[in-house]
Amino acid sequence: MTTSVVQQIKERMKNITHFELLFTDVLGREKSMSITEQEIWEIIEEGQGFDGSSIQGFVRLHESDLMADVRFRSFRVLPANLSTNGHEIGIFFCDIKTTDGKPFIGDPRYRLKRALRKAKRRGFDFYVGPELEFFIFQDDKTPMALDKGGYFDAVRSAIVHEAVDTLKQIGIHVECSHHEVAPSQYEIDVKYADALTMADQVMLIKRVLKTTALKHDRYVTFLPKPIFSENGSGMHTHMSLFKKGHNAFFSARHPMNLSLTARRFMAGILKYVPDFTLITNQLVNSYKRLVPGYEAPCYVSWGRRNRSSLVRVPGYRQGKEKATRIELRSPDPATNPYLAFAVMLEAGLAGIDEGLRLQAPIEKNIFEMSVKERKRLHITMLPGSLQEAIALGASSRFLKTALGSHILGALLNNKRHEWEDYRTHVSKWEIEHQMPRT
Repeated sequence: MTTSVVQQIKERMKNITHFELLFTDVLGREKSMSITEQEIWEIIEEGQGFDGSSIQGFVRLHESDLMADVRFRSFRVLPANLSTNGHEIGIFFCDIKTTDGKPFIGDPRYRLKRALRKAKRRGFDFYVGPELEFFIFQDDKTPMALDKGGYFDAVRSAIVHEAVDTLKQIGIHVECSHHEVAPSQYEIDVKYADALTMADQVMLIKRVLKTTALKHDRYVTFLPKPIFSENGSGMHTHMSLFKKGHNAFFSARHPMNLSLTARRFMAGILKYVPDFTLITNQLVNSYKRLVPGYEAPCYVSWGRRNRSSLVRVPGYRQGKEKATRIELRSPDPATNPYLAFAVMLEAGLAGIDEGLRLQAPIEKNIFEMSVKERKRLHITMLPGSLQEAIALGASSRFLKTALGSHILGALLNNKRHEWEDYRTHVSKWEIEHQMPRT
């Protein structure tokens, strides 16, 4: 860390009395510790100890001590309107380490950094640009639409506008925000960034949106499918590899301007996406979104303009070579962004390493195809339920390599309990539809 960088941050920290150290558990839930200005510099130097046995997927009771290692360059200042006491808050993202200073293998941020280092050894930098969709409701118990807007309708939301202004204040480049297809549904798109920075930003975007909504006595949810018969919320993720400052996905000689690297990367995504769907779509509710008829992809295929495809290649514009990218449309915003970006990158790199061949694109509406036609075109499906995703993830050599046995084991354990709770729950639908017949 250069002296000038330290001085800049010290200058920004002058009037801040409270700081937060942030990290996530394996499910992507935000965890934080509040620190006073008297303690912050010592903690920056030495880290902050905590009990890891109480964090989902971290450690067992008899091996509980862990350290939050402050990442100095992640520093941001949250404005006063996001705090309960009306003061600015300084925040740092942390890497989790063991007491002897080694990276903790159960830390999702470490897992992403490990994948990024793997890409770096091949000369690549990995950039992503997610589109976060979400609903705004009255509260967390009533998924009732507050407007009748549709896609790009001129419905004004004070919550979204205020949240976008706040995101700009803390250095997050918002490219666009708009109303989505479903009533009360919105989307925020941010400019692409390196995957680690973006994972941190996704966590902050969620926090800013939820906090802003609460100020307006409203509730923001990233649940993938809160309203039956309406479109669900996705987190379409645009991605590309750069090499020495140039987009490694671009090729002027290819009809779609896709390099061999891009085509093999995409082939890796398509090969391993059934395995990693457990990560990008981790809730029971996630699979209520991944069904035909609601724009969410459920068939493993790719195309250029085909929005029924799982992977889409946005159109290339002359002079915009850096914008060449692929878009994975299956992830939802309930995912842990650190693990999601890690498995996407690992799958793409596997496609490059294995020299996978990309099949021809599908440009017809897959939802309208017959089973026979999909079979002829070798179009397979994503897992249809959390139970199927668990089974695929548990048997996946790829996923164990990408995440490590610690994180994968913790996720599988949590998700098996979730599925069992769901499987044995008696729902309102069963009472309404089946009790009168029996």
